[in-house]
Amino acid sequence: MKHGHLFDSEDVEKVDLPNVAGEDPEETERPENFNLEIPQVLSILPLRNTVVFPHQIIPISVGRKKSIKLVESTREGTKLILLVAQRDGKVEGPGQDDIFRWGTIASVMKVFKMPDGTQSVMVQGLSRARIVEFTQFEPFFRGLIQPQKEVVVEGVDIEALVGNVRTLFEKIVGLAPYLTPEHVMLVQNTDAPGRLTDIIIWNLNVSTADKQEILELADVKGRLEKLNYILTKELQILELGSKIQSEVQGEINKTQREYYLREQLKAIKKELGEAEDDRTAEIAELRKKIKDANMSKEANEVALKELDRLGKMPPAAAEYTVSRTYLDWLIEVPWSKSTEDNLDIAAARAVLDEDHYDLEKIKKRILEYLAVRKLKKDMKGPILCFVGPPGVGKTSLGKSIARALGRKFMRISLGGVHDEAEIRGHRRTYIGALPGRIIQGLKKVGSNNPVFMLDEIDKVGQDFRGDPSSALLEVLDPEQNFDFSDHYLEVPFDLSQVMFITTANLADPIIPALRDRMELIELPGYTEHEKLNIAREYLIRKQLTEHGLRESQLTFENDSIIAIINAYTREAGVRNLEREIAAVCRGVAMEVVEGKTDSKTIRADDLHQYLGSIKFFSEVAERTSRSGVATGLAWTPAGGDILFVEANKMPGTGQLTLTGSLGDVMKESARAALSYIRSRASELKISNDMFRKWDIHIHVPAGAIPKDGPSAGVTLFTSLLSLLTDRKVRNDIAMTGEITLRGLVLPVGGIKEKVLAAHRAGIKKVLLPEKNRTDYEDIPETVRNELEFTFVKEVEDVIRFALERSGQKLSQKK
Repeated sequence: MKHGHLFDSEDVEKVDLPNVAGEDPEETERPENFNLEIPQVLSILPLRNTVVFPHQIIPISVGRKKSIKLVESTREGTKLILLVAQRDGKVEGPGQDDIFRWGTIASVMKVFKMPDGTQSVMVQGLSRARIVEFTQFEPFFRGLIQPQKEVVVEGVDIEALVGNVRTLFEKIVGLAPYLTPEHVMLVQNTDAPGRLTDIIIWNLNVSTADKQEILELADVKGRLEKLNYILTKELQILELGSKIQSEVQGEINKTQREYYLREQLKAIKKELGEAEDDRTAEIAELRKKIKDANMSKEANEVALKELDRLGKMPPAAAEYTVSRTYLDWLIEVPWSKSTEDNLDIAAARAVLDEDHYDLEKIKKRILEYLAVRKLKKDMKGPILCFVGPPGVGKTSLGKSIARALGRKFMRISLGGVHDEAEIRGHRRTYIGALPGRIIQGLKKVGSNNPVFMLDEIDKVGQDFRGDPSSALLEVLDPEQNFDFSDHYLEVPFDLSQVMFITTANLADPIIPALRDRMELIELPGYTEHEKLNIAREYLIRKQLTEHGLRESQLTFENDSIIAIINAYTREAGVRNLEREIAAVCRGVAMEVVEGKTDSKTIRADDLHQYLGSIKFFSEVAERTSRSGVATGLAWTPAGGDILFVEANKMPGTGQLTLTGSLGDVMKESARAALSYIRSRASELKISNDMFRKWDIHIHVPAGAIPKDGPSAGVTLFTSLLSLLTDRKVRNDIAMTGEITLRGLVLPVGGIKEKVLAAHRAGIKKVLLPEKNRTDYEDIPETVRNELEFTFVKEVEDVIRFALERSGQKLSQKK
């Protein structure tokens, strides 16, 4: 018959089918042997996770629309259908490729309608059959089938296989809880090898794939061999499970026996009037503490196990102290102790403003966290990294955040830490082992949600003892730290509620993977105006209190504070400013104690009496009073600074000498500047003999300090051009920027810090690359108002603005 032809249900084939052994013929309404007419085209019912075999009577739950329609069709037509297992039981609407090609012809005996709209169908398997091809797909599957006749086989090898199969099955029945002795009786009373195989396999709790493989085996001998393999495998699994169960039960019985005996011993002592010994009382107290600690499930199990071990250990044993110390740590770690956050944003803002001036960016970030925390109670703690020069208030800001949130505060310094065990702890096998500093800190504050500050994270080292930075990867990752494992505790601890704040002077030394896990917030240096306000609002009050002075006894005028800022300190932060104010307070305190004065107002002229001679003064005008000297701007870990580039010439052979601890990039910038000047020598009115008969020496003072980077390119160019054209550089201007051989000025970094350094040094004008115009907004408004900014694209713009006499405009080369 051709593929695609639809077969009529009248096409039939006669198959001899014996009745199921042990079933009542009257119940099944089948004669002992009968000729059943099987149509060549049958409806096909896909089954999930079920394989039906010949002779098997089984109820099937039908709930899919297609399947319900198929069952309803059996009321009027033939009662015979083909039951086929799905390849994947999870598929809701199987196609022809989702079902096996072998199944069982079954008779629909009874249909029950269920209250939930599904149907329960009682079916009886009749014969194996194979789907030749599908003839219908809607509203349900129908197909051309080929029944498989059962062939009677005999022989010694068949008898041996049958005997072995029966023996294995009897052993399995003795171990499997889902099998009963009635199953053994059924197997013993079945003689036909093929039918025996089917009865055993449909009663076994094995996979659908194994059952389907047995169903598809037409050869009885092959079916018996496969069944023998499946039974052997199932027996091994059951025996292993029984062995494990016996061992577990034995351990449980042992524990119960010990508990019973201990309770009896307690009762006997009580009857005798004997008090509990100290050790028993200690164990009982520890057990109560473990219960009260409200540990995690895993930690509680470990603690109880360790307590039982401690109870069996003599106090004189070497491990007794180790075990007791370990239990103390498990009990004292704050597993579930936490403080309640202060979610009042207005109150938190007031606390932050009270402790720190300005720093609006960081305050805004903390208040945003509080707002989100108020909306989402289970929010994980943020991982912040404050990056900035020394003395700008990074560490004190952490304390202020903790106070604003109403949380405990813990700080550890990571500067110089080389050992990974400082973070993760030591394993208990070591003498004197302790948890890492993270767990120690949490125990100290007694809370699992403190503000935890990791200071100087950029100064972590590494050696043969491990890399602490790598250990911090887990601690500072919100996706991992809920399951932090300390080597000493050896049980996970949840760090996700901790607010970690790290500090660093530089971000570059932090390994990239660790830097990526943190939210970097930069704290640049303070302006003169900001320092004045910080001193007035915070530093002076603090030092008056620390030196026992009242505000009526000592006051500072603004000009005296500004004089301290400019003449006695030169820093991005306010640490040295506070020291100088403290020195003045000590001097006045001495005068008050000696009775020389009752109150003192400090003016700028009084500072010499308490602080000595001026330490810093502006040398820009003096340095740039001759040609060949230019003022540049540099970024440093302290925030920013000015640097002078000096150039000089002497008779020679055209050599270029570079000194001042310059790096390779800075040396290349100097050579590029000289090459550009030589290429434009005629336009700049510089004699070519200048480059052949004169040596040029460039020096950047503070020779002991290493210097590098491309941002000094503009300054080097200006210094060289000033020298070679004998034109002075303006003494009130500073500059930064990278130059190219074509004379372009490229953007550089650290603009804010450099501009603040220029402002501190008394500079009035600043030359910046045009492409750094976007950084202008980051500069404080007070500084922008006091400085004049010029943005340049090419070096001819630098010549026009930096040199005293306007230079000749360079013609553009085509």
